[in-house]
Amino acid sequence: MKNYVQPGDVLTVAAPSGGVVSGAAVVIGNLRGFASATAAAGDDVAIARSGVFSTAIKAAGVAWAVGDLIYLKADGTEFNKTASGNTLFGFASEPADSAATTGKICLT
Repeated sequence: MKNYVQPGDVLTVAAPSGGVVSGAAVVIGNLRGFASATAAAGDDVAIARSGVFSTAIKAAGVAWAVGDLIYLKADGTEFNKTASGNTLFGFASEPADSAATTGKICLT
């Protein structure tokens, strides 16, 4: 196919304002993923857009079941199940009880 450019699982883009830290959740417009490296604002950084990722910013007090939609809080501080005002990030790939502060997310 002559118009094929590259696989889209990882995209290299300019880091957003404030930069990014390796492993951090990143939202740039409709692009969602996890930073593969630490980068200053404007520097190139690879963003992983598919796969399952463990995150240490799961909201405490909320249980996750496999398949639950997971949202990134608008300020980027936690993943939760609240759609209103937050960004859909993926779905829970395994259960996490309400006391857990980590969870596994499959990007969609």
